[in-house]
Amino acid sequence: MKIFFIVFSKEIMSFMRSLALVSVVLYAFTVDIYIAGAGMQIKPRNVIIGYVDYSGGGLSKKILSHFHQPAFITPKPFLSRQKLSQAIFNKEVLVGFIFNSDFEKAYRKGQNTNLDVLIDATAASQSLTTLAYLQNIIFNFEKLKIPLKIKSHKLFNQNADNHSFMALTELLSVITLLIVILTAIVFVKEKEDGTWDIMLLMPVNPKMVILAKSTSQVLIVTVGVILSLGFVLFPAFNTPMNGSFWNFILLTLLYGFSSAGIGLFVAAVSKDVMQVAQFSIVIMMPLIFLSGAWTPIYAMNPIFQNLSLFSPLRYYIEGSESIFYRGTSFVDLLPYFGGVTLLGIVLYLYGFTKIGKLF
Repeated sequence: MKIFFIVFSKEIMSFMRSLALVSVVLYAFTVDIYIAGAGMQIKPRNVIIGYVDYSGGGLSKKILSHFHQPAFITPKPFLSRQKLSQAIFNKEVLVGFIFNSDFEKAYRKGQNTNLDVLIDATAASQSLTTLAYLQNIIFNFEKLKIPLKIKSHKLFNQNADNHSFMALTELLSVITLLIVILTAIVFVKEKEDGTWDIMLLMPVNPKMVILAKSTSQVLIVTVGVILSLGFVLFPAFNTPMNGSFWNFILLTLLYGFSSAGIGLFVAAVSKDVMQVAQFSIVIMMPLIFLSGAWTPIYAMNPIFQNLSLFSPLRYYIEGSESIFYRGTSFVDLLPYFGGVTLLGIVLYLYGFTKIGKLF
């Protein structure tokens, strides 16, 4: 244990002396997460709308009056459908409305009428959400008498705030990349600095060296997670912590060792830091795609849904979201702890064995 703590302390001190690594870690756990939470917008924001009004009536003006700041910029009139289409082609307008000449006349007579809508589907989330706004506005004008009243109850995220959700998702992804890269760099730097052979000649059990070096990086990232919670997620985005903070830290530590196992494998096959970055991206991006961080598991192809069972990040994300938003108890979190632990043991032992062959 004395040797373990000596090597462990040495790696912590080496990290603290590396201004570049400290800067990268601080940036990842603060600025990067803040940008992800504050910068990504799901709802419309400053959407540019254009319209062509052939009807010449007041109904079209009433409909357009519902589109205003901050979600929408004041709708811009065009003289013809062709000019409106050209403006959408040139990305000057995101959504276009065309009120036909009989639009208001048919509406007043209770007849069927059409409102043509042109959308730039390259900005799918903004344009399609704008279309949903338009449909709700039209329904309000219709005042349909339907013997049905819908009452929505928003669970776990009552304000439907996507900022805290995006920030938390980014944090969980950052943890994955940093642990893999930092763990690999610890060993690869020995190769680059020419101290690998010296390390091999040390009268120290190589297993203890591997364990101490990898554990130090897991601890560094865990401290970064705590700093991110205290300085970004809680104060900036009011991210709820409905469950146990210590359950989340324990889950993070367990997940840290599964990612460290991947880092050990990357270190074993990499000759320099550049290769560490390349291998880390190649290995981790599929795991992130299969984790449900960007696409819900249920929306994936059944083949990918089955493959996601082998991504420890899936269990980590689902467990963390259950802790933060649902306030899930430890007993109900056992499936997530079990998934992270089982895959963590397999990945860490494989990486441990792989790099152990180099000693």
